[in-house]
Order: sequence, then C-alpha cells, then structure tokens
Amino acid sequence: MPQQEKVKTLLGSYSSDDVIFLLKDLSEIDLEKGLDEREKAIQSGIHYSEMLPVEYEPTEDYLKLFYESLTMYKQKVAVAVGTVTELLVEKKGRNIVLVSLARAGTPIGILMKRYADKKYDINVPHYSISIIRGRGIDENAMLHIIHTHPHQQIVFVDGWTGKGAIAIELTRSVESFKEKYGITLDDELVVLADPGYCSSLYGTREDFLIPSACLNSTVSGLVSRTVLNSNWISGTDFHGAKVYWDLIEKDVSNHHIDVITEEFATAGSLIRKAKEELLKTDMTPTWNGLQTIASIQELYGIDDVNLIKPGVGETTRVLLRRVPWKILVQDENDPRLKHIFQLAKERSVPIEVYKDMVYTCCGLIRPLDMDL
Repeated sequence: MPQQEKVKTLLGSYSSDDVIFLLKDLSEIDLEKGLDEREKAIQSGIHYSEMLPVEYEPTEDYLKLFYESLTMYKQKVAVAVGTVTELLVEKKGRNIVLVSLARAGTPIGILMKRYADKKYDINVPHYSISIIRGRGIDENAMLHIIHTHPHQQIVFVDGWTGKGAIAIELTRSVESFKEKYGITLDDELVVLADPGYCSSLYGTREDFLIPSACLNSTVSGLVSRTVLNSNWISGTDFHGAKVYWDLIEKDVSNHHIDVITEEFATAGSLIRKAKEELLKTDMTPTWNGLQTIASIQELYGIDDVNLIKPGVGETTRVLLRRVPWKILVQDENDPRLKHIFQLAKERSVPIEVYKDMVYTCCGLIRPLDMDL
C-alpha cells in the first residue's frame, strides 16, 4: 500500500478542502490520441484506460450552453443533492467518508460534502479515486482511505447511471477486495440521478442535463479521465490522470460548485418534498435501462453493448470524446437536449427519434466493422 507522503498525488483546480484526489500526476506524459485513432484502438482490443482522448476545448457557443444549463438546472441539481445526501445520512449515519469516482462523481461528491456541512454541521472527508470498467477500482487508493479512516464507513459516489456498468464494476471490485484483503466494503453506489434504475440511493431518476456532464476537465477541476497504463503506473501507484492547466482560463469547476451551493439556502422545502416523494416509492433497482439497451442492440445490429451510451450524461460524453454514429432522442424538440443538438451539429452527427426508451436520449458509436 502506498503511503500518502511517498506518493505525489494530483492537485487540480478544486480546493483540497473540497476533495483530495488519490491519483498519480501524469500531466507531463503524452497520452492523448485523436478520436479516430483512439476509436480504432479501443475497438481492436486496447483498453480505453491506457490512453486519453484529446481534451475537448469548449467553443464559445458551447460554453454559452453550459451557462444556460447551469442557470436552468441549478435548483434541480441542488434539490437532488440535498435529497440524496439526507437519505444517505439517515440510512448510514454521519460517520462516513465520501469516495467519489473520478471524474463524473467528483463534483457531485463535493456538492454532497458541502450540503452535509451546511445541513448537519459535519465535515465529511471526501476523496476522488479511479474505477475503470473491466479493470476495477484503485485498490491502493482504497487501502489508503481505509488506513486513514479506519472507523468510518466508506460511501461510493458517482454522477449518474447509464447502463449501470460502473455499478456492476463496483460490485465486482468490492467482492475482489474482500477476497484479497478480508475487508468488507458497501458496494451501494450513491448517485445524483439514476435514469438507468441501477441504484437504490439517488436524488432523482429523471434523465435531465446535469451541468457537470456538459464539459470535461473544465468542470472537473481540470482533471482528465483516469489512466491505468503499466508504462506509467506501477503496482504500488495510484491510478493516474492529467491536469490540463492550459485550459485554466476556461475552467468553470469552482464556479459550477459555488452556483449550486448557493441554491441550498432556499431549497429546503423542495428537498423535504422530494425526499418524501421518493420514500413513498420503491427505490429498489430494476435495471429497466437494460431493456432499452437490448432493443436498441437488436434494432441497430450492435453486438458490443459498450457502443451504446444511454442517458444525457453518457450521450454528451459520446459527442465529446468518441466517434459517434448517431444520436437517438425521445423528442427532437426537448429543450433539455439543447446542448446535445449543439454538439451533434458541430460534429455533423445525425439525430433520430426513438421513443421506446426510458432515457431522454442515447448515443451510438458506430462499430468499425459495420457496412455503411
């Protein structure tokens, strides 16, 4: 297990009072591949975590959409944050450590930490660590957290669910961790939004635009996706990531957090109402999203489920860092998808209406071996 003082961890643009990244700093290493090159590599069997996409630098039009969405949804996000944080504390108590899954979970973890401080006057430790589909959670980071907080319960946090791949990966990782170290962890994944019906502890199941899904590093502390490449990561290292300080002038990470935090002051009654409504429902995961995925696979002839990215958050990421084939939407006039339409226009990606799904939209990545 790496000792914190011996490992140079990554420092992004967030305050260490908000989050501590347990990630090895790979900022000086050239890991980026162009979209086409990266897509070919991934579909030929190279693991996506061994490289990074070229970081999307938001255009002025797209930044305008981010600010518009932040204004439009700041209260909705604040209510969902307050709702899930209160449900979490009521279920698991105050002696908790938030462990957000980098990078989509990081801003949500920060908001939950801030809400817990405001509502309960508790300073909840918050770390951000790596989990990688097919390779699991960063065990060195987990051992460090357990060593640092031996008597506190670890709670895993992410931004939203799509197909539930990360929830499944987390369960596998927790089982493996117990087998290796004899330590039992709670694999319940706490999320802001659960449109895929994959979580039992969430703020909402509405598939709406979470503003932090709009951008990449510039709304995530300037931190890249996480990397697990044996050329740079040894067996005793944390997983790695880069910090894109060259994008500092476009960084809205702390602005995003502060704007939503300000909403907590007036959201109390809405949070109480939302929590009451959720508690009246059955919050058990049904994995309904998988039925949508199966029907899309059959209709479009897609064998690899990893090429289907459901929900607003995942569709956004397809448009930002993959080679999209087409975008499916429930309603082509849905104002919640304005940024999706903007990105699709920028990249000349066709939009198709597909009503039979639980998500508002879904991004499809074209299999490279598919005939045109």
